[in-house]
Amino acid sequence: MTENSQTPQPAPAPELPTTYTPADVEGPLYERWVERGYFTADAKSDKPPFTIVIPPPNVTGALHLGHAFQVTLMDALTRRKRMQGFETLWLPGMDHAGIATQNKVEQQLAEEGKSRHDLGREEFTSRVWQWKEEYGGRILGQLRRLGAGLDWSRERFTMDEGLSRAVQTIFKKLYDDELIYRAERIINWCPRCLTAISDIEVDYQDDNGELVSLKYGEGDDTLVVATTRVETMLGDTAIAVHPDDERYAHLVGKRIKLPLTNRTIPVVGDTHVDPEFGTGAVKVTPAHDPNDFAIGQRHGLESITVMDERAIITVPGPFEGLDRFEARSAIVEAMREQGRVVAEKRPYVHSVGHCSRCKTTVEPRLSLQWWVKVETLAKAAGDAVRDDSVKLHPKEMEKRYFDWVDNLNDWTISRQLWWGHRIPIWYGPEGQVVCVGPDEEAPTGEGWHQDPDVLDTWFSSGLWPFSTLGWPEETPDLEKFYSTDVLVTGHDIIFFWVVRMMMFGLYAMDGEVPFKTVALTGLVRDEFGKKMSKSNPNAVDPIDWMDAYGSDAVRFTLAKGANPGADVPIGEDWVQASGKFANKIWNATRFAMMNGATVEGPLPPVEQLTTTDRWILSRLNTTVAQVDALYEDFQFAKLSENLYHFAWDEVFDWYVELSKTTFFAGGEQAKVSARVLGEVLDVMLRTLHPVMPFLTETLWTNLTGGESLVVADWPKDSGFRDTAAEQEIELVQQVVTEVRRFRSDQGLQPGQKVPAELTLTGTALAPHEAAIRQLLRLQPAGEGFHATASLPVAGATVALDLSGTIDVAAERKRLTKDLEAAKKEVAQANGKLGNEAFLAKAPDNVVDKIRGRLSKAEADIARITAQIEALPAQ
Repeated sequence: MTENSQTPQPAPAPELPTTYTPADVEGPLYERWVERGYFTADAKSDKPPFTIVIPPPNVTGALHLGHAFQVTLMDALTRRKRMQGFETLWLPGMDHAGIATQNKVEQQLAEEGKSRHDLGREEFTSRVWQWKEEYGGRILGQLRRLGAGLDWSRERFTMDEGLSRAVQTIFKKLYDDELIYRAERIINWCPRCLTAISDIEVDYQDDNGELVSLKYGEGDDTLVVATTRVETMLGDTAIAVHPDDERYAHLVGKRIKLPLTNRTIPVVGDTHVDPEFGTGAVKVTPAHDPNDFAIGQRHGLESITVMDERAIITVPGPFEGLDRFEARSAIVEAMREQGRVVAEKRPYVHSVGHCSRCKTTVEPRLSLQWWVKVETLAKAAGDAVRDDSVKLHPKEMEKRYFDWVDNLNDWTISRQLWWGHRIPIWYGPEGQVVCVGPDEEAPTGEGWHQDPDVLDTWFSSGLWPFSTLGWPEETPDLEKFYSTDVLVTGHDIIFFWVVRMMMFGLYAMDGEVPFKTVALTGLVRDEFGKKMSKSNPNAVDPIDWMDAYGSDAVRFTLAKGANPGADVPIGEDWVQASGKFANKIWNATRFAMMNGATVEGPLPPVEQLTTTDRWILSRLNTTVAQVDALYEDFQFAKLSENLYHFAWDEVFDWYVELSKTTFFAGGEQAKVSARVLGEVLDVMLRTLHPVMPFLTETLWTNLTGGESLVVADWPKDSGFRDTAAEQEIELVQQVVTEVRRFRSDQGLQPGQKVPAELTLTGTALAPHEAAIRQLLRLQPAGEGFHATASLPVAGATVALDLSGTIDVAAERKRLTKDLEAAKKEVAQANGKLGNEAFLAKAPDNVVDKIRGRLSKAEADIARITAQIEALPAQ
């Protein structure tokens, strides 16, 4: 028995088609859900809230399997909560994706032979808005195709009017609190995107480079330094050695000549230098290396920038105008001509930073930028997880979170772009600096101008959990739906996004966390565990799979692979298998409905139920309880596996088949079992709905006549359990399984009928004889019956007459051949395991493998011998 607060009322429904065609169902059904307002949340509702904000996809993006994966999980969570009676808000939106979107439009302009500078800032940004309206947001339609139950009435964009106001407000607040400042520091510069990028937007990979050792100075004042970025020597302003290194003590404080230039540079003593590494002397280029910049600060060194924004050499002389890599080769050659190249190591594999967007080698560069001072903000973000205000799931991910948040450097937030939130700072003719809030007038007049830079995209997306709800205004949505409940996102953007939302949420919302739980997922990979990439042939468009197998099949495959925090391998074969599962549900439910399955009237009392009825209701309640617990623990893979086996194995392969004799017999008992079957299907479809919404909705509305599963009640475990019935049916399953295995071993076809005598008297199996015979295709033992095989199982005996059903001679010959092969395997394995010399040398895994082969071969001998003995005499 299950406990539902809403009893569905049946209504006449058209007969279900013989086959399920997802394409005919999904589009119209989704639009009906939206039109009826099922996904629209009510801030005035007295229901408890449940809120998820979608990680905003880029406006330039298209649906990939990673999106489909996370959207499936979020949709499952929100659909279940809505059915449980929560006022559920799943809020959609997009990110303006500053660099990516600007690049798209600049590519268009390049095709026209123009650049953004030809248009000017205002016309260019207008052009980007036009691109956004025409081409952006394609992914939102694809989310509909997937069945995402998003509240489209609340769709947001990180540059819409409300979110722009939020950005200005928090910038002003941080600035006034002295948590935003402007400073000249080393930043990561992308010569392709022509902007600063943050540390976490740099991908490091091993590149083949060249390590060149160069001789600086003359005579006794000679030092050797090694570098992979030879071109930066043009900006060297010192040589550093450890102050305790006796080899160079006589040089500290002296100046030596910098080759290829007219400059001399000092030798400084600095504890940053490792005297054991290389020669113990390092070149110092403060404008092009973060460690060198720190040395320069300590010793008051000059910072000389040697490249422009496109990484072209700007130092007057023979290398001016060369690209950095061209200059590298030219300078090495010039130094070689002077006899200053002491050693060259090539290839020299070392880790090099690349822009995560365009893959260009990043250039460390001294630059005047705007920064967020993160020390206090990051501490609050760490403390919120430590005191369990925010739970990370799985908990093992906390270490990665703390490793990052506890060592966070100040965040550079200015970007040298035109598309984005422009920094609300104005500069005056006499050096004034004014930060302007959203309700303040910007200063005007001669000489006043706004900072040309825009804010890092992650700055505005860091406000997402509260800016989308109306902050800084005190809106009904903010009051009702903040803090949000769950953030579902990949573990790869803990650093990009999760930490920043934590810092900004706690700061802007007076210590109230932006979300209560962070459910971290892995990455979707191909079936061999390799990362999917457009540059590889393993990239998959999920729309293609939805076209072929239906959205439910794609969703179920993704959910079935979703172990918390773990990567998800996926192949088309698995989607195809989920499509077969969907067809199985369709066909079996259609068959059940055609044979009287109904939800009409109350569930019959226990005393009227067969053992099989009680068994399936007991298993049903156990499954509901298990699925509930797994949802609360974000164990999507396990709950999907449970639902799969309950539906396919227990309901369709066992309950329906065991009950066929009852249905065929007709009468009152058939009506009772038909009502039980209707109950089971009703609850099964409810529990499957969050993961497979289209299929379940179509079947459930036809079965029950109910309005929609989207707004139906989530089933509850009534606590009904019948251990005796479960044990009894387990015995039936043992008998059927064992006899089926025997039949298969004897080469009998599944539908081939065999005379049999069942000795069930005195066992719990006696009431199930008709069902057992039906499932095993066993005919009654008539005249002339001669038992040629007898199988004792589960306290009963099944005697079979195989005369005439198989070619005994051929079967004996086949089995004898298999027996000899098994005996040979045993002899070979025992030979190796009995060889002391072999055991002394062989790895443990090899020995274990041989022992496994021995164990299997011995089991095969026992099984085959029993089969031979069971054969009829010739």
